[in-house]
Amino acid sequence: MKKLYIIRHAKSSWEDPDLNDFDRPLNDRGKRDAPRMAKRLKEKRLTPDIVLTSPARRAKDTCHIICAILGFSQTKIREMPALYHASDEQILKLIRSVKERMGDEEENLLLVGHNPGLTEFVNQLANKSIDNIPTTGIACILLKQSKWKDVTWGSGQLISFDFPKNKKD
Repeated sequence: MKKLYIIRHAKSSWEDPDLNDFDRPLNDRGKRDAPRMAKRLKEKRLTPDIVLTSPARRAKDTCHIICAILGFSQTKIREMPALYHASDEQILKLIRSVKERMGDEEENLLLVGHNPGLTEFVNQLANKSIDNIPTTGIACILLKQSKWKDVTWGSGQLISFDFPKNKKD
């Protein structure tokens, strides 16, 4: 079975109105929330096999913080330009294109991206009705397929949904 961790980037800064959206950094809250959420994942003993991130600065920074705490090599993180403001259909296409690892049917894929595509993707994949995945929110979906290329709408089961304001650390 496959597990898919969908993570929305941490809160970003709007301090510089002239800064391109793609280049916006994390704000102070984002810099606090990303490590907090990574520690929650670590408590669940998550060991990612594959990590994909949007190349936007706020997504990459979130991804690097989380991976550092989880002990996932920064050099193995794959930046995927298609994740920058991707639609639910684009995210599904990307998931289906992930290469299988020989003899490994139990992979954990961690994906960091943006709304509204992430929320729509989770809702379509798991037949749920989440209003919004907040910044640094994490949805974990269990997939029964043994191959990423076989993932279809409605084939996932939402097994957890967490976000910074969900509980106090």
